Amino acid sequence: MRVWSHADFGFPLPSGHRYPLAKYALLRDHALAAGHDVDVPGPVSWEALLRVHDPAFVQRMRSGALDRRETRVLGLPWSKELVERARRGTLGTLHAARDALRGRGVGFMLGGGTHHAGRASARGYCLFNDLAVVTTELRREGLAQRVLVVDCDVHQGDGTAELLGPDPDAFTLSVQCERNYPFARIPSDLDVELPAGTGDAAYLAALGDALRSAQDRFGVPDLVLYLAGADPWEGDGLGRLGLSKDGLRARDVLVLDHALALGAPVAVTLAGGYPPEVGDGVEINAATLAEASARAR
Repeated sequence: MRVWSHADFGFPLPSGHRYPLAKYALLRDHALAAGHDVDVPGPVSWEALLRVHDPAFVQRMRSGALDRRETRVLGLPWSKELVERARRGTLGTLHAARDALRGRGVGFMLGGGTHHAGRASARGYCLFNDLAVVTTELRREGLAQRVLVVDCDVHQGDGTAELLGPDPDAFTLSVQCERNYPFARIPSDLDVELPAGTGDAAYLAALGDALRSAQDRFGVPDLVLYLAGADPWEGDGLGRLGLSKDGLRARDVLVLDHALALGAPVAVTLAGGYPPEVGDGVEINAATLAEASARAR
């Protein structure tokens, strides 16, 4: 299976920062060792970003003119390298979606899932919302119209809800830990709030119910955008749920098999994951890659 990686494009980070930058090169190396074709995306066009985001916001991000509050809410220090990486990550998700739609059944981005970015704000390590950009660009290309977002990051996809919530041809499903970031929710089409400490069995039951509810309400999508966050893991530094690594893998199987049983291609992104040891994040993400690869044509 072909995968997309922007791991070659780092950016300056303060010492001890939570963002797991080192993970992405390790994941790329794992994918290569597993025999996958790894391609490097170029930067998504500014025009594509402007079709989704507020022009003044895009210009501030492009020039580095963020004020102190915007930088604090983003959670990352602005740099040209950061913006370049975000643009490449966005195009990587678009390429993964094209792969899924053009006969592979499953596409994979080793990153992406930047679900906190809103129309005029960058939030929670997310500069631009790749999910909304992908939806817009696929429609322009005539590849897909109706898109289902299945967000299994531990944090609610507030930016995606803001951008795609009013869209009748998009459905946003977000499964998250209650009383966790973001503390001011923007309602998704379907939000599943789980109490802290929720383990494998309860999580999988709730997710299965949510997938069936989304199917009943939205029907069969042209594409599923799946955010396979590693942060529901019981050892995550920012998660507060109680899933085991086996439980996370069972979650991936549940989402992938549900989508493919409907005949809907799936583009997988990795979203968040903040374990104390980077190797745990690599292991979780590598398991997602293995399950996706097993289902690709």
